[in-house]
Amino acid sequence: MVTIACLSDNYAYLLREKKTGSVALIDIPEAGPIKTELAERGWILNQIWITHHHYDHIDGLADVLDDFPAPVYGAAADAHRLPELDFALNEGDHFNLGETQVEILDVSGHTIGHIAYFAPSAGVAFTADSLMAGGCGRLFEGTPEQMHASFEKLADWPDDTLICSGHEYTSANLAFAITVDPDNPALQQRIKDTKSARDAGQFTVPSTMALERATNPYLRSADIALRTALDMPNATDAEAFKEVRTRKDQF
Repeated sequence: MVTIACLSDNYAYLLREKKTGSVALIDIPEAGPIKTELAERGWILNQIWITHHHYDHIDGLADVLDDFPAPVYGAAADAHRLPELDFALNEGDHFNLGETQVEILDVSGHTIGHIAYFAPSAGVAFTADSLMAGGCGRLFEGTPEQMHASFEKLADWPDDTLICSGHEYTSANLAFAITVDPDNPALQQRIKDTKSARDAGQFTVPSTMALERATNPYLRSADIALRTALDMPNATDAEAFKEVRTRKDQF
């Protein structure tokens, strides 16, 4: 897998299936860096996966298709706001990249119709602006309850699953996270590691599901330490999640 920096803080990804060499592109913030990466590696593009309709995830599509034509996959629920799709997907659908099966989850919250792509045998998930490194996407269209329900769908992903999110927002996300989870040593360490990585000009994504479980407050709404810090020890998971998201919006 290749992580490609685009625009000011976006990421696109190339996933190459080992057995067949088939290549998927996940999101297309801008064409230039993606086309350069494909050309330098000599890769042929076999599939394009779109997570949601925001311009900074689709803007480079037409330009990429000019040089690297490939079928486009995206959410059926979002098709009216996406470029023309060859494959319109719903939750529970699956397809193959080469011999690797890819599962579709509806992770609405940031937008309605946002989907995630999960390839269990490859140990990788493309979550864009739903589950993000240290946080979650702003709720432009959905509700905290919807985003919490979306996160619950990810609960069984293995710890070593790579979480490929859509932006380099980790530092800002963690700066907020420590305000609601101040006594979390894993979070304290992650803040230090993230600063070191950024100071060295390194990406902080993808992360792992284990790291997110340990440090991402939106995955820790059941944790008593976080609930105590929120002064909500008897809250439900959904109530704690909503409070964290509300505080982030005001941060």
